Order: sequence, then structure tokens, then C-alpha cells
Amino acid sequence: MGRAFAIGVVLNTVFVAAEAGVGFWTGSLSLLADAGHNLSDVLSLLLAWGATLLAKRAPAGRRTYGLRKATILASLANAVLLLLAVGAITSESVHRLLVPSPVEPGLVMLTAALGVLINGATALLFMRGAHADLNVRGAFLHMAADAGVSLAVVVGAFAMSRTGLLWIDPALGLLIAAVIVLGTWGLLRDSVDLALDAAPRGIDVEAVRRYLADLPGVQGVHDLHVWALSTTETAMTAHLLRPDNDGADDLLQSASAELARRFRIGHATLQIETDDAGCGVGCAKVA
Repeated sequence: MGRAFAIGVVLNTVFVAAEAGVGFWTGSLSLLADAGHNLSDVLSLLLAWGATLLAKRAPAGRRTYGLRKATILASLANAVLLLLAVGAITSESVHRLLVPSPVEPGLVMLTAALGVLINGATALLFMRGAHADLNVRGAFLHMAADAGVSLAVVVGAFAMSRTGLLWIDPALGLLIAAVIVLGTWGLLRDSVDLALDAAPRGIDVEAVRRYLADLPGVQGVHDLHVWALSTTETAMTAHLLRPDNDGADDLLQSASAELARRFRIGHATLQIETDDAGCGVGCAKVA
């Protein structure tokens, strides 16, 4: 992914500079809004890339988990950056609707078309890892949304060239803001959940509990916790009530392997108890 981040940052930085320059030259709000959106995405890519590098650092000192959590913080920061961009775009779009300004649709159309190509190509670089890593998913969503937004600017500029309606440009700015919000809301929700140590989306905690309760000899499960170490790694701890604890080592090894295979929980810690003294509130005993 490091190469993908590097290519994405370079391509989009060059394009932001060009798009902002053309936007100021032509007076196009939709182009300036898209440039602002793309600039926030460059910052997002840098955050995501930096977090990915930090996550590879080995645990040391008080940071016994290393810096894996940086990927979650980066995805949260990405979502917040996008929402801030929405506020600026919406404010200026409303102003331009009230006070229309002329633009040069031909140059706007050409610049936005270039944006479709660059953003689309960058999104393809992240498509492969988007399903497995929330941080990469954030980068993919940013780039895919940018490609769609640039395409909308092309269509809008073409419509302006045919009709001469100046309100189309700020209306596109509002449309861009709506697209950003729709694309960002899920990322923001998932990022906040992971930052608060909720179980990652896609992991059914009750299904994990049932699997543990069905292990040979297990009569109860309590203190089950599932949380994200990073945007790609999941940890779990649980206490198992197992009075007859024969073959405990084999049970722990097979259970850990199955948790990784079935639920993608790669860091499982299971504590076996041979009496029910610690099985208090929240303990699920097997009938």
C-alpha cells in the first residue's frame, strides 16, 4: 500500500494546484470546491499513509500494542476533515446562489475531466485493500467520491455552456457537499466505534459467544470483549468456565485458530476457570 499512497499523494497534489489555479482564473465555484475537497483528500492520504507506517512499529515501553491504533485515529481525522470541507463548500455555494458570478465553462470542463481520470486511477490503486482495512477504505472512498464529483462538474460546465444559467455552478457546489456527507458518514461512524473500542463491523459478538460456549467441556462464558487493535487487526479476551479441564492446551490452540479463521480475530486470549466463582454478571452458562 505504501506505493499506492505515494502515487496518490503526488498525482493529487499536482492536480489540486492546477485545479485551484484554473478555478480562480475562471471564477468557477464548483471547480474551487472540488479543489478544496481534493486538498482535504491529499491531507487524508498523508494521514492514512503515516498511520500505516506507524502501525508497523514494534511494541516498546508503555506502548505494549505499538502504534497500531494510529490507523483508527487517522480514519477518524479523515472523516472530520471531509466534514469541515463540506461546511466551507456549503457556505460559499449559498453565497454564490444569492450573488451569481460568471465562469468560463470550457476550461472548467477540461480541468474537471482531468480530475475524473486522476481520481479514478487513484481510487483503483486502493480498491484491492478497501474491504480489509478501514484506513485504506477511507482513502478509496475519498478518491472514488472525487472522481464522481469531478464528473458532475464536467456535466455542469457543459450545461452552463449550453444554457448560460449561472446558478448551475453553485448548485453543483451544494451537490458536491451532499456527496461528501453521504460518502463520509459511514466512515465517521465506524471510526468512532473503533476509537471507542467497539467490536469491528462485521464481527458478530453473539456468534463468537455461542462458538466459545459450544467448545468441548465449556459450561459458561463471561467477560467477553472484542475490540480493534488497528483498522486491520482484532483482539478478544474471554473467560471460559470449564470444570473438567482435560486437554486445555489443545483446546486453546484449536479455539484460537478457529477464531482467526471464522471471525478474523487474530489476537485471542482465553482464560479457563474450573469453578463458577468468577462467573458473575453477564456470564452465559451452557444449559
